Amino acid sequence: MSGASTSTPAEWAGPGWPPLGHYWKSRPSRVAARPPVVTPDQPDAPPEVLRRYGRGMPTVAERLDYPPDARLLILNCADLGFCHAASVGVYDALRQGIGTSASLIVPAPWARESASRFRGDDVGVRLTLNAEHDLYRWGPLTQAPSLLDGDGGFPRTVSDVWDHADLDEVRRECRAQIERAVLWGFDISHLDAHLDALLLRPEFFDIYLELAVDFALPLGLLSAGAEPNVGFPVRQLAAEEGVLFADHFVTLPPLVTRHAFLELVAGLEPGITEVTFRPAVDTPELRAIALDWEARVADHVLLVADRGLDQLLTKAGVTRIGYRPLREAMRRS
Repeated sequence: MSGASTSTPAEWAGPGWPPLGHYWKSRPSRVAARPPVVTPDQPDAPPEVLRRYGRGMPTVAERLDYPPDARLLILNCADLGFCHAASVGVYDALRQGIGTSASLIVPAPWARESASRFRGDDVGVRLTLNAEHDLYRWGPLTQAPSLLDGDGGFPRTVSDVWDHADLDEVRRECRAQIERAVLWGFDISHLDAHLDALLLRPEFFDIYLELAVDFALPLGLLSAGAEPNVGFPVRQLAAEEGVLFADHFVTLPPLVTRHAFLELVAGLEPGITEVTFRPAVDTPELRAIALDWEARVADHVLLVADRGLDQLLTKAGVTRIGYRPLREAMRRS
């Protein structure tokens, strides 16, 4: 792919998108400049803190016009564009199965073909700084030197990105990925982070959050229980900026069974839960690329072939949603 331009025509944004001309403004670090933590029990606790702790402010479910005890489920199908088998599997899950949202890897080899088959589906951008497969490679749209490894693609490991990436080049690359998706015609519903590279280090999270604010998009984050392992309050920082996100994030084990999925559904807490899948159809291409091809095929079977799961979800009192309602709630506010 050719490098992305640093100037973007305003018409790329389309209806409802903020103008793109202001995106290059620099901002102070949201993590480094954070004031001391304020708890909701303090009398001067501001609204964003109350929202973070679910007190005195409507929950995200309530902002979507659901009751506070509603159990809402986002079934996110990751890795659209990863390869042809993945793109077929993801669109199958959205259009014929129970998938409700998807995430596009813009620099991946089959992303452009996936764009040609977009039909208004709930699709976000999976911001990508890694190409983790040994022989199946892709690289930055911007050809940023600090985001290239020795064979001309993205680094294979997250630690390599953290150790060597220039943050300005990371910012430009991530913006280019979003803008490329908009140019291709995607009505982007949310952002998430491939391999969590933008989530787990504060200087990278600053960029991730900045993009969510600038493009008015909800984020894929971490569950509250995982946040202490990160070392900084990703959820509170996002809430303070008015960025919406699910209450709970779940990754099921590989080769997930119907029984395991229904156990998860039975134990869902009130609020919004996102579960991530990587559906793909079984092809020689997929088997040659991905060591986890069996898990990807199993995800496709679960989401598409089991025709009774949608009825079981309804009987369990679970409502399936995508990310677009969260995006619209953000933009209304």
